[in-house]
Amino acid sequence: MASKRVFIYGGRGALGQACVSHFKSNNFWVGSIDLESNEKADASITVSRDGSWVDQETEVLTKIGAALNGEKLDAIICVAGGWAGGNTKKDLAKNSDLMWKQSVWTSSISAAVGAKYLKEGGLIALTGAKPALAGTPGMIGYGMAKAAVHQLTKSLSEKDSGLPDGSLAVCILPITLDTPMNRKWMPKADFSTWTPLPYVAETLLNWTNGEDRPENGSLLQLVTKDSNTSLVPSN
Repeated sequence: MASKRVFIYGGRGALGQACVSHFKSNNFWVGSIDLESNEKADASITVSRDGSWVDQETEVLTKIGAALNGEKLDAIICVAGGWAGGNTKKDLAKNSDLMWKQSVWTSSISAAVGAKYLKEGGLIALTGAKPALAGTPGMIGYGMAKAAVHQLTKSLSEKDSGLPDGSLAVCILPITLDTPMNRKWMPKADFSTWTPLPYVAETLLNWTNGEDRPENGSLLQLVTKDSNTSLVPSN
């Protein structure tokens, strides 16, 4: 029987699927939350695409409660997200709205999950982006949303955030992840500077197990050079 439990928000994306598989292979009970089901997970929660932010939070909290049946989580990991380019000239509100739904809604709902279902000393890991540490004029909506996730991480690490005692809140800041879709759209890129998904999954597993944990509230850039990845604190 798996003795540890984790939910992966975004469990049907490339990184999410890698995390589900890696945690499963390390004898975790693994739940997935996404717009589509992940059949490899022990519990797969599908979220209504048309629901409001409040509706989605209520739906996720209710379904996780039923799936856990009184148990608590060792980690809630949010790797949901997406990307949209664009500056102020066209579709700024449309692109920003999409980015907010994909990154901020999911991250804040993950925080609510942590407050209700995380064990003391558990992990909440969110996904920001290295470019959002500075201006992003070519992808303004994306930059705003990811910067909000960075701020949320800082808030969660502070006293009175509502998370259980001893919780660790961290945020990973990828530059480019080595996913099939990224390879499809950028076939001539230098893949040796892209961060492999297994590295991210293993890092999150280690933190969940209490190994090599960074400081609470850390924003950690995933910097890959010559196919070697390092974690670089941005604060």
